[in-house]
Amino acid sequence: MAMTSQEYPIQLKVTRPERSSRGLALTGVLFPLKVLLLIPHLIVLSALNLAQFVVAYIGYFVVLFTGRYPEGLYGFVAGVMQWYARAQGWLLGLTDRYPPFSLDIATGGSLAVPTVAPAGPPPVPPPPPAP
Repeated sequence: MAMTSQEYPIQLKVTRPERSSRGLALTGVLFPLKVLLLIPHLIVLSALNLAQFVVAYIGYFVVLFTGRYPEGLYGFVAGVMQWYARAQGWLLGLTDRYPPFSLDIATGGSLAVPTVAPAGPPPVPPPPPAP
């Protein structure tokens, strides 16, 4: 059974702008100035990608023993992924807004930690009050 994109737990939402900057398009066509402007992001992201790999690997062991992905580790991995997606989107012309230097997942979208209901019998509601 195929899973639709709406059912998949990770989604990327990009809003198409009404108008795009011709100047930024020109910097990407004639001289790859956009790549030069993105160098600070690429330097920081290369270090963060290494750290992300280590954090995700630690997260595998935490999930193995506890059954839960810690919120801090999840936020770091999701933040690096969103930062990279924002930088790629700006480089490829999907947006004219220069990406912020931020791991905060609130600046680029919402990747909320999924909540899982605890296993076990459903709670029994209290009896109604006596008349």
